Amino acid sequence: MEYYEAINYLVDLQETRPKFGTATTAKLLSALDNPHNDIQCIQIAGSNGKGSTACMLDQILRSAGFDVGLYTSPDLNDIRERIQVNGRKISKKELTTLVERIRPHVATRSAAGDAPTQFEALTALGIACFSQRDVDVAILEVGIGGRYDATSVVDPVASAVTSVSLEHTDLLGDTVEEIAKDKAQVAPAAKPLVTGATENSLSAILEETDVITVGEQDADILVRTNGLVSRTEEEVVIDGEGWHVETQLSLLGRHQAINAGIATALARQFAAVNEQTVAQGLRRANWPGRFEIVASDPQVVLDGAHNPDACSKLATLVERYDYDDLHLVFGALRDKNHEEMVKNLPALDTVTLCRPNVDRGATPETLERVFNSKTAARVAVVPEVLDAVEQTITRADPDDLVVITGSLYTVSEARDRWTRRPIPKQLSKTRCIHDLLPGSTQGTILPNTISEKTIKTYCRPATAERLKELMFSIGGTAAVSDIDGVHQHIDIVLNGSHEEFTQLIEVLEGANGELSHIATQLRSVLDEDRDATNVLPWSEDQMIMGILNVTPDSFHDGGEYARVEDAVSRADQMATAGADIIDIGGESTRPGADPVSAEQELDRIIPVIERLADRDVPVTVDTLKPAVAKAAIEAGADAINDVSGLADPDMRRVIAEYDVPVVLMHSIDTPVNPDRSVTYDDVVEDVITDLTEQMILAERAGIDREQIIIDPGIGFGKSAAENFELIARLAEFRALECPLLIGHSHKSMFTHVSCGPDDRLAPTVATTALAAERHADIIRVHDVAENAAAMRVAKAMADRW
Repeated sequence: MEYYEAINYLVDLQETRPKFGTATTAKLLSALDNPHNDIQCIQIAGSNGKGSTACMLDQILRSAGFDVGLYTSPDLNDIRERIQVNGRKISKKELTTLVERIRPHVATRSAAGDAPTQFEALTALGIACFSQRDVDVAILEVGIGGRYDATSVVDPVASAVTSVSLEHTDLLGDTVEEIAKDKAQVAPAAKPLVTGATENSLSAILEETDVITVGEQDADILVRTNGLVSRTEEEVVIDGEGWHVETQLSLLGRHQAINAGIATALARQFAAVNEQTVAQGLRRANWPGRFEIVASDPQVVLDGAHNPDACSKLATLVERYDYDDLHLVFGALRDKNHEEMVKNLPALDTVTLCRPNVDRGATPETLERVFNSKTAARVAVVPEVLDAVEQTITRADPDDLVVITGSLYTVSEARDRWTRRPIPKQLSKTRCIHDLLPGSTQGTILPNTISEKTIKTYCRPATAERLKELMFSIGGTAAVSDIDGVHQHIDIVLNGSHEEFTQLIEVLEGANGELSHIATQLRSVLDEDRDATNVLPWSEDQMIMGILNVTPDSFHDGGEYARVEDAVSRADQMATAGADIIDIGGESTRPGADPVSAEQELDRIIPVIERLADRDVPVTVDTLKPAVAKAAIEAGADAINDVSGLADPDMRRVIAEYDVPVVLMHSIDTPVNPDRSVTYDDVVEDVITDLTEQMILAERAGIDREQIIIDPGIGFGKSAAENFELIARLAEFRALECPLLIGHSHKSMFTHVSCGPDDRLAPTVATTALAAERHADIIRVHDVAENAAAMRVAKAMADRW
């Protein structure tokens, strides 16, 4: 079975069933050898806030060192988002294998009139994945209700009901009390249910089970917000019996503070998690599409509010910001209470109505009648989501606020504007279309038809089909993934000459919606002028970064330059030998390295930075600590090199405040955990996707895109073969439109070519030449003279031939 066949199989499963109960899910798990008996589970139910609470709990427990499975719904763009282990989606191969395992059982149950729904199947697949990965705990977000939800097949060790409001009344009951009682059935046998419910819904839950309440007053766990510390974070205080947590949340609002309290209570029920770990986990929690600020001037917010209660919370959040006019882009599902949703929204100046690309999408005309009767806003209809977004942002002034909401489906389509990155590819007689798009039969790119340019991107199914037709009509070729029948992204590969792509873009620019948006992105990728996209902060030429470790335990030269005089002398030697940048590191990131305090790190690096302040060569500091970065910049450092990929929100704030260049590296664990196994479907494409999300967080914090330098993280969470593949395919990172740094010097990847720790200079220099030829902008090395010579040779050949 191919991956596309597995996805099509899941999509074809029914979405609802005429009868309630967990029996069908239990039978499906039995066919998978009852994996739910092997893992501990935490169940989270609620009308709103389930996903956010699950996300925060996941981060807390991962910060505590646990391996965590996370099962949520719905997804934004990829069904695999629903099943994650330690923050990474289930691999395509693993999902395909699991679908193959359940197919015989599903066929048997279908013949008996008891076929599982898509949600039941995904629940079973998620639990099976968590069991195979041997996670310490699995967090399960309930789909609907609690009593009969597929996730209730497990016996949870802890559970929560985040909130209760009127929803799914055809299934759960006509009152909040009935709905609350249904959700309360997720309560664990041995511990109290954690809940943020209040008033009548709380009373109803208390009739069913013991509880730990979380709220702003009259609760077992008290939470409060102390206001915004930046436009994207606020300070939150959580108090329980004998413990106290103060932290910052990027998930904003009083309701998210309550969700943070619920997540904290669940974490403490599961394990003895200390306050510092809770604070760290909560600070790192990020849940796309939930009051997600993605742009400024004007400020643009994505929020998946999809019912009246969520719209009310959205309105409360909006009131905290200063703006001139409020512009709303709204697209909802037809089975929602539109009148109540609109009534709960904040005061609006303009509304642009659109329809998310799903069968259940409400028509803009239906919504138009509601907005005209309930608001005084100027209402326009622009059917395509991306057109509605683009027109609204273009119309807004810099001091206005744009909010895109109504459904997560609307948000997911809108988010493509900031996340889609068409990737330039290379095809040859040995690397054909099936290497780029396994299993594709829709369209063909044959070896004898390969043209000079190949680009891979993704879009919605109907757009992909139209894009393929247009590419063929102008003489190019294309291939489309065989995934069908979904609202999500599917892959497409386009191949043609520069002239054919130019013609395609001209046609697309006259189209509507997603096609017009893709035209803009394709034009960016086709720009042949490197300097137009990869302008370095210090130079327009490629640069050598010399490594200066002032540590006793770095893997190559630890202890050699621990004395200030030795470090300064080494920096001068590297500059003379051709180093364009000096990168100072005061803490080793090698596998097994001992962490050091910020004070120790500063004692090592500050004297060196101060001594180098009068040199012409820029100084960067290799650190993942915000306090170290701030002190280093104030001492004269020109940039920060963060091997954690700006994982700490405080680091993002420091970089934004001082407006300095930053190297944003792709990393799974820092320091490197040699026991962590990471599975990539395609290491280059996966790293590009991860870096795209990291860049969104950076820009959200106020970091200028022009200050970001990308590092794919050679040696960090990748195998030797994957490291070589990253270097071989460096050209694909042009998709990110940022300067590119490569750091391969003396790394263990060269053991793959029979070079031990003392024999890695030659392969380092050879790789530098390859990276320079592939247009790496900065190459980070220990041996400056030899590598600078290799770069000069590569540049001379590129200039001449």
